[in-house]
Amino acid sequence: NAGTEADVYISVYGERGDTGSRQLLRSQKPKKFLKGQTDIFTVEAVHLGHLYKIVIGHNGLGSGNGWYLDKVVIKDPVTDLDYTFLCHRWLDQGQDDGNIARELTMTDASTFPGRRELEIKREETWAAEKWKFQEGNILQFYNKLSRGFICLNPDSRVDALGDKKNKYGKVFFMWMY
Repeated sequence: NAGTEADVYISVYGERGDTGSRQLLRSQKPKKFLKGQTDIFTVEAVHLGHLYKIVIGHNGLGSGNGWYLDKVVIKDPVTDLDYTFLCHRWLDQGQDDGNIARELTMTDASTFPGRRELEIKREETWAAEKWKFQEGNILQFYNKLSRGFICLNPDSRVDALGDKKNKYGKVFFMWMY
């Protein structure tokens, strides 16, 4: 009973205005808003710029009108950006907090303008550190709590005694707190 037969409405808000309340009428599926189903709708509007929130809800009419909404993804055909609005809640007068409408803020990766920079830093860090994991190298982690070493051997063995001298050659220490 996570789907709904009620009329569903959406308002999309962007930096240049909003769409106003629009009923989601024609899905690409024969029957819309069924449990576990992804429905796709086309909503015509002027370009709103970067999107930041939506209001989505239903009129509460019809049998089994309660609806569990996972998320809404809006694809902007002008910029080819996807905007994700996570919900993971009921729109149901008898479930959750009883609301049949939700205001959702954008949670897509594009809300994090530094995300690409973080990914580049992660790649640079791995490029600088991956040599430690090459064949013939061994890693030793010092555990301050146990005052001992943990060795990660190239042959996938773990040695909790962590001898400082090792037959595998190079030994690298990392400190764990």
